[in-house]
Amino acid sequence: MEYTKIKKETYNLHMIQTDRFKTTNIEVIFSKKITKEDITKTNVLSSIMTYTSKKYPKRLMYTRALENLYSARLFTNTYRIGNLLNVDFNMRILDDKYVSCNLLDDALSFLSEVIFNPNVSDNKFDKDSYNVVTNEEKAQIERFREDSRKYSLMKMYELLDKDSPCSYNLKGYLEDLEKLDREKLYDYYKEFIKCNNIDIFIIGDINFEKTEKIVEKNFKFKGNKRVIIEPSLISKKHREVVQEVIEDDYTNQSKLSIACRIEDMNKFEKNYVINIYNFILGGTADSKFFKNIREKYSLCYYISSGANKLDNLLIISSGFSKENYSKMLFLIKKEMEDIRKGLFEEEEIEKAKKYYISALDAINDSENQIIASYYAMDLLKTESIEKRKENILKVTKKQIVELANKVYIDTIFLLGGDKL
Repeated sequence: MEYTKIKKETYNLHMIQTDRFKTTNIEVIFSKKITKEDITKTNVLSSIMTYTSKKYPKRLMYTRALENLYSARLFTNTYRIGNLLNVDFNMRILDDKYVSCNLLDDALSFLSEVIFNPNVSDNKFDKDSYNVVTNEEKAQIERFREDSRKYSLMKMYELLDKDSPCSYNLKGYLEDLEKLDREKLYDYYKEFIKCNNIDIFIIGDINFEKTEKIVEKNFKFKGNKRVIIEPSLISKKHREVVQEVIEDDYTNQSKLSIACRIEDMNKFEKNYVINIYNFILGGTADSKFFKNIREKYSLCYYISSGANKLDNLLIISSGFSKENYSKMLFLIKKEMEDIRKGLFEEEEIEKAKKYYISALDAINDSENQIIASYYAMDLLKTESIEKRKENILKVTKKQIVELANKVYIDTIFLLGGDKL
């Protein structure tokens, strides 16, 4: 596998050559500093841009154009990375050697049409497309409350810090949707296309020189100047008194969400130690949470932990019967305290390291994961997969204990559990 990055005036081009797959994957990533007000507009915009275009103004025409590209797939994904709001335009096509045309050129031409030539007339997006997309956006926002697990996590983030990007609902907000119209959306499109950092990734059995020329021909961004944005959120101190909130909800299962602040992590801890700590605590089926709380005591339906390094947070989530709440909280705190005291075995560390290395090995089985890995190396200055494998083996029990003593429970939110 070979990788090269070429800095253009208005975008960065990343090319990865590999014959491991029968497809070529293209990702155009737009990124900017996140604001709460932009989330809903961004969701609607990315959806409408991949619904129709000026050249393909009807949905059927648009889908047939994709079918003519040997059933190519195109979708968007909006997500947050710390301080960044990202939108990916992801297109997957067959490798050129399996077809009788220059499919990469045709696909990039289609993607260029989608990005640069939206279905707009009189400075307004097409009415029919706008109505379909905004109705779906509204439905998604309204459905969010029905997912009690996601709702519990969002409420926990809001209680933790309502002004932090981690509390923003990436499904969007009804009040922002109601403020939007076709003309305002087009105004936002013009801002979006000029004011984002742009990264173009192409992975497949490609020729670098030929691919670069095809990209240059099809992508003519104007005015984009790369802005350096610190992706990590500022580390904040934990509350001296843990915030605990219980919200009644008539469900059969309580949803527990706990936010732990991780304070003053150094670079090695953030890149490596926190992963091993999390795997031991609740990140795998061999974790203390899973083996002791779920299996040994049978107190919950699920329990897990996850480390969000850019937010400097460790998040614990669980589902159980409400009568077990006090026991659950006691055992969660006990497992965390045991690690602080070093009450865990070297065998647990070795299992966590093997899990981490296995996850790294799995990256090479997915084009999207390979792109994500190179993007992280470029954006977050993470190290190569091989270097990460070397460094994870250097993590010691002493370092894990030191990191564990920087993890503090800050906010606890319990949703429902009152039977219907």
